[in-house]
Amino acid sequence: MQSLEALTRDARALANGDIVLTAPETEVARQMQICNACRYCEGFCAVFPAMTRRLEFGKADIHFLANLCHNCGACLHACQYAPPHEFAVNVPQAMAQVRGQTYVDYAWPPAFGQLYQRQGLTLSLALAAGLALFLVLAVVLNGQGLGALWSAPGGNFYGIFPHNLLVGLFAPVFLFATLALALGVRRFWRDVTPATSGAALSAPATAEAADAVLRLKYLDGGHGEGCHNEDDAYTLSRRRFHHLTFYGFLLCFAATSVATLYHYLLGQPAPYDLPSMPKLLGAVGGVSLALGTAGLWRLNLKRHPQHGDAAQKPMDRGFIALLFLTATSGLALWAARGTPALALTLCLHLGAVMALFATMPYGKFGHGIFRTAALLRHAVEKRRPNPVGLGTD
Repeated sequence: MQSLEALTRDARALANGDIVLTAPETEVARQMQICNACRYCEGFCAVFPAMTRRLEFGKADIHFLANLCHNCGACLHACQYAPPHEFAVNVPQAMAQVRGQTYVDYAWPPAFGQLYQRQGLTLSLALAAGLALFLVLAVVLNGQGLGALWSAPGGNFYGIFPHNLLVGLFAPVFLFATLALALGVRRFWRDVTPATSGAALSAPATAEAADAVLRLKYLDGGHGEGCHNEDDAYTLSRRRFHHLTFYGFLLCFAATSVATLYHYLLGQPAPYDLPSMPKLLGAVGGVSLALGTAGLWRLNLKRHPQHGDAAQKPMDRGFIALLFLTATSGLALWAARGTPALALTLCLHLGAVMALFATMPYGKFGHGIFRTAALLRHAVEKRRPNPVGLGTD
């Protein structure tokens, strides 16, 4: 339940007209009141134990609960009040709509929040293609003709684009994306902390949240058999493909980080060959990322129409496509070393990576950051006495 201070603050703000719930937020509050009376799904995931600690649902509570939801679909298929019942309880869809709204509300700079609603598959691929074309033109102009695209400078990437040029192109984009995400989640954390007991982080709470994030604990459907997809059958596919994508991305990022250390500390510039650590991490990560995103794309196409928010599908698919293109173009770049296709493949890969970084603060990547923050607050809240003795944790 909200702390007394949080309730007082919200009541004062409501009286002053400072807090006005949007239609999606009002719908989540309505459904949570119904769910709080039923509680059949209390053991399904983190949302429902957190719900039982509340008698009222203010804006901060709704944003917190929406980002706790993993959209597994279990509660929709178990609910006796789901459509076509007159109560029309569809928690995954209602939460997804608010979750999308929180990405817009907490975007930094605020004026860029609308990019969440406009970014789709077409825009993502067009941006990657446009950046790749820009790099192709740079190679052609620098090499004095189209023939520069079909040269093979000993498999050396830096013979095409100097190392310092690549750092100058990518470092500002990456640093801006990191800053934008950090400032956005900082505002989210500041808003939901009073509504989740207000206590500071502790080592046990951090460890619990880290375990939930790294294992994707709440994609098990609450019973260990997985999520629902296009039908009422359980499947662990969504959890497994998320794991392949998540850890594949981390391995690729680790490969780049280790390569940076090789370059600056050991004086060993790219390219690298097996069994070097950058190549090993990049190869395993690239394959994992490609397989994970291909699986998520297939599941997204087959997703039950009542799961999630249909308006967010273009954003979801744009992010999946950019991850897939980044992984497959990186693997193709490895195969193209020493061939005339090296320069063209490098331009395609760099265009995909830069497009991914540029859209990162305003696309589906943010959901992992906000969900991690919500899980941290949930783990903290569970360790505080339940103010009205509601529910169990």
